[in-house]
Amino acid sequence: MKTVINIKTEAEIKESAQALAERLGLSLSAVLNAYLRQFVRNKEMHLSLTPQMSPELEKFLKKAEKDIARRKNFSGPFSSVKELEEYFAAL
Repeated sequence: MKTVINIKTEAEIKESAQALAERLGLSLSAVLNAYLRQFVRNKEMHLSLTPQMSPELEKFLKKAEKDIARRKNFSGPFSSVKELEEYFAAL
């Protein structure tokens, strides 16, 4: 027997979850049902407070690290606030 569960979530979260599920060829309902089955079967849930970088941020940081190593797109270090202010004023 099927039943209906109503939950409240932010519209942006729902839309993002639906889009991701669709890209995986699933409905949001299928994703939530799979999660609930796993929750019941394992009697556990996994939450993480460990921040994880998005692929876009990882790509940006890799580029920044390469630029720093080559001293490209790089300013400073500055030995004083006055030196920093002069640098910005010259831009």
